[in-house]
Amino acid sequence: MAKQQCGIYTMCIIQDGDKVLLVNRPDSKGFPGYLGPGGKVELTESITAGAVREVKEETGLNVLPEHLVYKGVDEYVVPETNYRYMVFNYVAQQFSGELLHNPPEGELVWVDVNEALQLPMQPWFRRRFPLFFEAGTFEISVVWDESRQCAIEDKVTRLG
Repeated sequence: MAKQQCGIYTMCIIQDGDKVLLVNRPDSKGFPGYLGPGGKVELTESITAGAVREVKEETGLNVLPEHLVYKGVDEYVVPETNYRYMVFNYVAQQFSGELLHNPPEGELVWVDVNEALQLPMQPWFRRRFPLFFEAGTFEISVVWDESRQCAIEDKVTRLG
């Protein structure tokens, strides 16, 4: 059996009342459209520390680990390449600091939660977005057939 490779990422929705902070990523950055701040967890940091760092790097805002609410995991598995891509998702309703004037990943926009799904966004983020605001946690699991370019398995499980 080939060695499994794993990419670990975070996403953190910053919520202020009925508004959420989204990044409007340009085509040049990949994954264009609106999505939450996040990115790859570095090898030596915890997943929570990665979420805190990514929020700071992409938005300028500070969130404390104790103010993060874990919402769930979104995993994408490609058996042909032995690759598992995992995104750990959080919501933060407490934060400090000022938004960056020239953010590295795209324009930062406060959006009404109820209007966000009307914005252009990647299908995977559109699917995940409402789950951030439901009670409990979620697990999204997709097994991808690379040669046929389609999902073999695709399920959302709500926990707790």
